[in-house]
Amino acid sequence: MVERLDEERLETLRTWGAGLSTNARDELRAAGKAILMLVDEIDRLEADLWNARAATKQAEAEAAAARESEATAAAEPVPAVPVAEPAATPEPVASPPKRAAREGRAPTVEPSQVLAMTLSERIARGRPPSSETA
Repeated sequence: MVERLDEERLETLRTWGAGLSTNARDELRAAGKAILMLVDEIDRLEADLWNARAATKQAEAEAAAARESEATAAAEPVPAVPVAEPAATPEPVASPPKRAAREGRAPTVEPSQVLAMTLSERIARGRPPSSETA
């Protein structure tokens, strides 16, 4: 069985190819050029093989990272998105409060609630319908 071509054997073939390619006989010169072409092809194939292995390792590493990322994301609970409750409709009032009693006190409404209140809610709470938001 023939052993694999290591760098030392390839260098020997290069030397033979270079020597034969300068020979005076045409068939030896052609054989020398053929040896040099084959050695160059071996170099290109080894480089292609090295690049393919590196690309495969890189793809495997990226795939493993993606699987790990997906597993981590699947293991973590998804935070619940708070759902805004619909604005409460004011309960029907049997009779409107007396004007004098309503003018004496200001309704307690947070400024953040003023923006969310509808016109009917503002009227029911004693707020004027104008835009007096802060």
